[in-house]
Amino acid sequence: MTASVTLITTRRFADDRGWFSETWAEAKYAAMGIDVRFVQDNQSCSTHAGTIRGIHFQTAPHAQAKLVRCVRGAIVDYAVDLRKGSPTYGKTAFATLSAENGRQLFVPVGFGHAFVTLEPGTEVAYKVSDVYAADCDGGVAWDCPEIGIDWPLPVTGPVLSDKDRVLPRLADFDSPFEYDDTPLAATGDLG
Repeated sequence: MTASVTLITTRRFADDRGWFSETWAEAKYAAMGIDVRFVQDNQSCSTHAGTIRGIHFQTAPHAQAKLVRCVRGAIVDYAVDLRKGSPTYGKTAFATLSAENGRQLFVPVGFGHAFVTLEPGTEVAYKVSDVYAADCDGGVAWDCPEIGIDWPLPVTGPVLSDKDRVLPRLADFDSPFEYDDTPLAATGDLG
């Protein structure tokens, strides 16, 4: 499996009915370095703009890679490098995903994942490479100053879960992920 965060633009075939897009094709994605078996699909709906979900991950033996897309509305999607020893530890790569642009973000194992909704009623669908396991569930604080995400929030501020309000800062976090000598290809806005 690749360790690179990858922004994927899927091709849309349009006609007077609308459009069609292939959002997952195992052989095509493996050729891009995304050689992963997905075992579960998840979908979330966020009522309010400014809803933050994350920064989340799962540890071994149920660590998860994710392939994320927005099926209604828009998000800014973030991958945070949490691999001990990585030259980009604590750095982020991010992209705007929307129903309109059809882009997807691949987030490998070893990266925290988060997104913020830009519109009310936003729906996000994502594939994961392992099942949800509560005992392997973890996260880092969304407002961690060491990570320094500049969230595009409305003036009312973020909408957060109780869980996300109490996650540890990076400085108080002992990462279970090891750097695999595959650098984060790019940090910041992927496009």
